[in-house]
Amino acid sequence: MIQLRKSQDRGHAQHGWLDSYHTFSFAEYYEPAFMGFRDLRVINEDIIEAAQGFGKHPHHDMEIITYVVEGQLEHKDSMGTGSIIRPGEIQAMSAGTGVQHSEFNHSNTERLHLLQIWILPEKKGISPSYQQKTIAKVDNQLILIASAHPTDQAITIHQDVNLYSAYLSPKHEIRHDLQKNRHGWLQLITGEIELNGNKLLAGDGAAISEESSLVIKGMSQAEFLFFDLK
Repeated sequence: MIQLRKSQDRGHAQHGWLDSYHTFSFAEYYEPAFMGFRDLRVINEDIIEAAQGFGKHPHHDMEIITYVVEGQLEHKDSMGTGSIIRPGEIQAMSAGTGVQHSEFNHSNTERLHLLQIWILPEKKGISPSYQQKTIAKVDNQLILIASAHPTDQAITIHQDVNLYSAYLSPKHEIRHDLQKNRHGWLQLITGEIELNGNKLLAGDGAAISEESSLVIKGMSQAEFLFFDLK
């Protein structure tokens, strides 16, 4: 079963400096049918104006992943981390017992486009930590960028989730088999694809359950994230 979450049906918040789309219920946006999917709790697509951002604020007991599409994100936190996240990198912060951080557009002239993802951790009270890695980009295949099992190229998250990025060319396809009792969420960032015959446009998502084999076809140059979840 594949349930589409169309881009135009997402929650939308316009704050002047921030233009944000919420795949799931978030802040003042409440949609009972989309409170999350499995352990995936938040997918926010944010456009942040130059030199603007989120001041210092707290988090706890959440795996927070940031994927920059365009621009540069400046991150600072109470663990002493100071970093710039750029396209082609993946960043994660395990909030655990509690951490404060700020996130700003590093540029004084260009807008910042990113996806922020929240995943519920396998247990509460984890020690806070920060990670950032370069994505080993290869076209037309799923690239593991986050997992519960450490690798040289994937950041570690405290939940049984495998997160992949993909850069799909027109007329190419990616195949993925979901193991028994596993589920998927595909979030299309740019371009147009077909997922088992279902057409998705930029900003669309798809919840996948009781499907053993997935075929993702590129209808144009496309970039997406894919979550393999328990």
